Amino acid sequence: MRQKDDKNQPQTDKGFKIVPATLLVFALCGLSFYLGGIFNSEKKIFEGKIVQELSKGVSSPKEYAVQPLQIKSISFPECSIDYQDYTPCTDPRRWKKYGYRRLTFLERHCPPRFERKECLVPPPNGYKPPIRWPKSRDECWYRNVPYDWINKQKSNQNWLKKKGDKFLFPGGGTMFPKGVGAYVNLMQDLIPEMRDGTVRTAIDTGCGVASWGGDLLDRGILTISLAPRDNHEAQVQFALERGIPAILGVISTQRLPFPSSSFDMAHCSRCLIPWIEFGGIYLLEVHRILRPGGFWVLSGPPINYEHRYRGWNTTEEEQRDVYEKLQDLLTSMCFTVYANQDDIAVWQKSSDSSCYEKLAAPDLYPAKCDDSIEPDSAWYTPLRPCVVAPRQKLKRTSLDSLPKWPKRLKVTPERISDAPGGNSNALKQDSSKWKMRTKHYKKLLPTLGTDLIRNVMDMNTAFGGLAAALIDDPLWVMNVVSSYAANTLPVIFDRGLIGTYHDWCEAFSTYPRTYDLLHVDGLFTAESHRCEMKYVLLEMDRILRPEGHALIRESSYFIDAIDTVAKAVRWNCREEDTEVGEDKEKILLCQKTLWYSSNNNSTR
Repeated sequence: MRQKDDKNQPQTDKGFKIVPATLLVFALCGLSFYLGGIFNSEKKIFEGKIVQELSKGVSSPKEYAVQPLQIKSISFPECSIDYQDYTPCTDPRRWKKYGYRRLTFLERHCPPRFERKECLVPPPNGYKPPIRWPKSRDECWYRNVPYDWINKQKSNQNWLKKKGDKFLFPGGGTMFPKGVGAYVNLMQDLIPEMRDGTVRTAIDTGCGVASWGGDLLDRGILTISLAPRDNHEAQVQFALERGIPAILGVISTQRLPFPSSSFDMAHCSRCLIPWIEFGGIYLLEVHRILRPGGFWVLSGPPINYEHRYRGWNTTEEEQRDVYEKLQDLLTSMCFTVYANQDDIAVWQKSSDSSCYEKLAAPDLYPAKCDDSIEPDSAWYTPLRPCVVAPRQKLKRTSLDSLPKWPKRLKVTPERISDAPGGNSNALKQDSSKWKMRTKHYKKLLPTLGTDLIRNVMDMNTAFGGLAAALIDDPLWVMNVVSSYAANTLPVIFDRGLIGTYHDWCEAFSTYPRTYDLLHVDGLFTAESHRCEMKYVLLEMDRILRPEGHALIRESSYFIDAIDTVAKAVRWNCREEDTEVGEDKEKILLCQKTLWYSSNNNSTR
């Protein structure tokens, strides 16, 4: 009935209702469009003000200029003198809070916000500017690293010797009593690729005082020396005081802060890492960070056990069993024996995809990692009990496919395509840009490129452009890629440079006073929404050597605020123009002053 009634309704009434409704809709849409246009145009003007000031390469019209960020003057007290070797995220004062199994307590455990120190870390009494490279490789001031434990406990191994007001580094070590030079000479005989530029990057786990890495520098091999924080030995601090690349770290439960297929060589000289325990999970991490075709070198137990076991307080049978288990594990991970002589054994990581395909078989250990496990994820990422297989689509990341050093530095790495906008043109533009910038930096800071600056950190790099531009100078650069930024660290390693992942809302894995120059390029613009400026600058002050420099390239919006905090950490700063002289971006060139603790019972 209702349908019938509806059909009989006069058509004129229906048409009358539709027409006004349609007109009303159009009217409302027009009004909305008009008002929205006004709102959007004002919004764009407002957003334009911010974007034009903070975005690189965009002009900033004066009529839309944003006022620079201003903060009130602040001050920081001195930390007490017993904080002179303070490492916030590996602090022995906090070790008892964490487990001892697998040395978990030695991993990064950063203090919560309410426990952060807001004080200036003092140098040891009697500290003075470090001895300059290359002389520093052989000696350093005792008062700069005033720790006698190694000298007393390792005196028979020639790690170092105290003589007068200096520590001397004879180049000895547990497994190279004839000196590190003779040890590396034998290694080069076993691995000819160390002589012709094939091997460029290396990692030394359990590095001692980094004599191995120091010796390799003259042979064109750039090494990251790795050791955990130790309350007595301060191995990493000794290494950096000598001018040798090093970082605090331990293979325990978390991945090391490097991408997969990073290093051409990995080395362990009696580093006491239990390689066959926990299902060989430590070896799996070495496998992950080692490039296909790369070399793993081991000296010390159980190598040459037939002649060495008595000195290790063990039996020949026990060491033979360890060696056989080690060999089985390495074979199951697609390593093959490369060379073996005296106390040195060398394995090579396979670049043959067929070996890794076999690991997909059921009930095989260790198994091949599945596709859900990101091989480059390495910032607070647990170790995985599986083999990270080389990506089959990558044909030029294996060691035998890379150009030899130094040609490798300028050839576009295959993995650049994984980075947003990454290609050969992007790398060329980046290289050209940093050559121009570095030339300008040397005008502003004439000591850059001399022996007065040795340890350099590029705190937020993309492709390692600064390090590449400085490659012929007597320095080395630790390239840092933010754990929140695009993953460009594989590109840096593929170019033959070194670096690490890091989050600048936390402390860096190093001792105080270990860098001569810190370079910042837009870090505060990129991270100000996450990281509080004063904590970043306090951390920069902690790791910067007295009389060292900070070269801060930032948006003009942040420069005045950074300068205010820099004064609070006792830096002397001056503002400079960039090489292009635009107002949107400025350079703050700062120098840290040398001061001594005014009171051994200082605050905190």
